[in-house]
Amino acid sequence: MMTDAPNDRPLDFREGEVLYFDKPLGWTSFKVVGHARYHICRRMGVKKLKVGHAGTLDPLATGVMIVCTGRATKRIEEFQGHTKEYVATLRLGATTPSFDLEHEIDATYPTAHITRGMVEDVLRRFQGEIEQVPPAFSACMVNGTRAYDLARRGKEVELKPKLLVIDEIELLDCDLGRQELTIRVVCSKGTYIRALARDIGQALNSGAHLTALRRTRVGKVRVEDCLDPLLFRDWIDKQQLASSGEPADE
Repeated sequence: MMTDAPNDRPLDFREGEVLYFDKPLGWTSFKVVGHARYHICRRMGVKKLKVGHAGTLDPLATGVMIVCTGRATKRIEEFQGHTKEYVATLRLGATTPSFDLEHEIDATYPTAHITRGMVEDVLRRFQGEIEQVPPAFSACMVNGTRAYDLARRGKEVELKPKLLVIDEIELLDCDLGRQELTIRVVCSKGTYIRALARDIGQALNSGAHLTALRRTRVGKVRVEDCLDPLLFRDWIDKQQLASSGEPADE
């Protein structure tokens, strides 16, 4: 399954369809939307169609992206509010300006004092309602400008803490020899896993940054339900479409 449409009806992208994609590594969320729009419009024989996504994933992240078309774009806010699940790999003892691999390491810290028990204790502190300062390299707005635009120009970015909820945080793997942790996180809208990596590093009296991130679930949509965008052309060419008309713009 890669759509919420029943298998026995033609797809109507104007009236609105909801598609599930497994975003590839290196693709922007914008590229996923553009790729889907291009092949839908090609298949329909139209020049335009409203298409949007329900939650950005960084280029270095993979996993569930929900894409809405036509009148279903009105449901984007609904999907954005759903609980999300991630599997994240953190490297301990080093930080980067973006808290992931988008930038080079800018500082290193000791890790010899860190034990598995200490990691488990620290992770428990992040479960429940917490305040989190978003990364400077994020899409948050600062006086009408995206924070990442300011950060990339070398400007100082001050963002206020946001209240969010982490329902579950589980240690999946702890390899202190490689200074690497793998965690599973179930969280509310607005959670930055990169910022969580930063905060975990600080709580361990060290530093940390993300080296891999996969969104494995949004609401009830699991990554196993999703289609690789590279296979989308073949998939859509096999689908039965509803009769055409002008694309919906509302």
